[in-house]
Amino acid sequence: MLDAFLALGAAGLIFGGILALAAQKFKVEEDPRVVEILSVLPGANCGACGFPGCSGLAAAINEGQAPCNACIPGGNVVAEKIASIMGVAGEAVEPMVAVVYCQGDHDRAENLAEYHGVMDCHALNQLGGLKGCPYGCLGLGSCVNACPFGAMYMSPQGLPVVIKEKCTGCGACVRACPRNVIGLAPADKKVHILCRSYDKGPQVRKYCKAGCIACQLCVRSCPQKAISMDRKTLAKIDYSLCDNCGICATKCPVKAIVDEKQSEAGRQVS
Repeated sequence: MLDAFLALGAAGLIFGGILALAAQKFKVEEDPRVVEILSVLPGANCGACGFPGCSGLAAAINEGQAPCNACIPGGNVVAEKIASIMGVAGEAVEPMVAVVYCQGDHDRAENLAEYHGVMDCHALNQLGGLKGCPYGCLGLGSCVNACPFGAMYMSPQGLPVVIKEKCTGCGACVRACPRNVIGLAPADKKVHILCRSYDKGPQVRKYCKAGCIACQLCVRSCPQKAISMDRKTLAKIDYSLCDNCGICATKCPVKAIVDEKQSEAGRQVS
């Protein structure tokens, strides 16, 4: 019995030594720059860069397959640090924030049914949703669950709310929404058309009090010509032309256009 244990122990030592030698011989040396780049990335692994996690992005940047400013949540601070590591000039990142392009909450949008299934927007979307609007927010919070930075929550009225101060513009919520209700907008833009419905005005009026009715008053009133009609039924803003004047918001008869400057001013007064 003792001989068997000794033989087994000897075999274990031999195989262990072989494995140690093999590991040493075939070890892949990690580029120190990859380690350094990874150390300055946020570590959220949100996928906004298009690579599999922060380690994938670090390797891609080191190999020249991604720019130094590819990390959207990291912003200019991280971009500058990575550029310094790579020994190149840094490129500025335009800060982006998530915008929920829908106001169809419990008070404004017609509700047609109750739902008692899986609390996931993709599952509910397969059933057509609960509201009369086929384009609006489904209200189950898949976007909130997807946000890696805790920058969203569900309001009591059934719509997701973005905490702008926490939002990094990673786009995780955008990818989580099956109806494309959420989009990214430049952080310095304050005027938004919060509707995604392509139905004609009379139909929109039947199911939502705040939906775009394609009256085109915003198009005609915009001094910068930043608003146009998409498919002739939905007004959309070209953020590259918008100067935040907010005139369109004052002209919209259904308040589908929101000027965040007004709400920010109201909070400061209160």
